[in-house]
Amino acid sequence: MATLQQRFRPCLPKSKQMQYLLSLIFTVLLFLCMLPCAVWVILAAPFGRSASYRGAMAWVGIGFWLVRVLCGLRFTVSGQENIPEENCVVYLKHSSVWETLAELKVFPQQTWVVKRELYWIPLFGWALAALRPIAIDRSAHQSAVKQVIAKGTESISKGLWVMIFPEGTRMPPGSTRRYGLSGALLALQSKRRIVPVAHNAEDYWPQRGLLKRPGTVSLVVGPPIETEGREAKDINDDAQAWIEKTMRQISTSYQ
Repeated sequence: MATLQQRFRPCLPKSKQMQYLLSLIFTVLLFLCMLPCAVWVILAAPFGRSASYRGAMAWVGIGFWLVRVLCGLRFTVSGQENIPEENCVVYLKHSSVWETLAELKVFPQQTWVVKRELYWIPLFGWALAALRPIAIDRSAHQSAVKQVIAKGTESISKGLWVMIFPEGTRMPPGSTRRYGLSGALLALQSKRRIVPVAHNAEDYWPQRGLLKRPGTVSLVVGPPIETEGREAKDINDDAQAWIEKTMRQISTSYQ
């Protein structure tokens, strides 16, 4: 029996124009699939976070299947042995939309530090709120840091992983900026390590534009960074050095 990949091979792009068309179809289908999954998340909320979380995972699974079949985009994960058994704080490079989905595939049940404005998106934002992430007002600065520490510590105590984009926003290819201290302070407060993650999704799924390029995204999980007895700035320096070095190794955007 033909595999799904073989069955859908005639649909794979043969030109840039076709790639754009299939990228458009993927984007539309991803949005349409989000609608019932968001309803699932919202309606399941009274039955506990795990019930809602399954709805989010269903959407992510559908999304990765669609982008593989339509756009020819796959991914590999290196360094899975670096993921500890205990839940930790995870630092991810933020350069695309891809990693906001991939983090759910790679790490156990988790929560996310997100900007509060995402709640304003109809249905998607309501579903996100039902999953109770750590939503912050980025303009609040000091109070936002305190919120990340307080809510993050509570989430870790419940066994959740806390996912953070330490630069605070998506960064253009080949660039970085000073990492925020909230993640390192949270790790210190909760006595957890930080797991750094790099990837080259920007090479295939740019942060701007419709096109999703065929290929294989490389996601690399780094060795956990010890935090006990250290300064938050030193912790961030180690995390940033590893992530940026790895980005230069795997991403053509950094060449």
